[in-house]
Amino acid sequence: MSVSFIRVDDRMIHGQTCTRWALEYPCDGLIAVNDVAAKNPVLKSAYKSASGKKTFVWGVEEFIAKSEKVLNSKDQYFLITKNPLDMEKILVEHGFKPGIDTVIIGPCNDRPGTTKLGNNQSITQEEAQALENIMNEGYQVEFALLKDEAIGNWTKFRGQFGFH
Repeated sequence: MSVSFIRVDDRMIHGQTCTRWALEYPCDGLIAVNDVAAKNPVLKSAYKSASGKKTFVWGVEEFIAKSEKVLNSKDQYFLITKNPLDMEKILVEHGFKPGIDTVIIGPCNDRPGTTKLGNNQSITQEEAQALENIMNEGYQVEFALLKDEAIGNWTKFRGQFGFH
């Protein structure tokens, strides 16, 4: 298996967090998927130096184009997107099957139009729909800034967004 961990984190790559999660899930490198970061050399460089691990910063379409190569890699990667919408594109729209069935939702900043679920975990209705679609694709969606700071599964929160 080449993807050992799947995460949505609006910071994408945060060194301490990656180090903590890597204790739970083996990881040789990181694949951060975000169209804006992939096109911005300064952001791309900052993300690549944040973790001390081999890091790729790709746009969504670039990831899709390279997804078979990722699956066939001998190395194990964390797959990280900045938001639930990009993760939905990868897992649902493009049908990427990483061989693991849990998606961890990390920090999602409080923003206008969001519903606060926990500390630094707020999502919009559109993001809620993306999480619902990911769950309906067969994934467990867990909210956890860190492993020991989990606040619950999507099934606990989905009613707040009109899903039953």
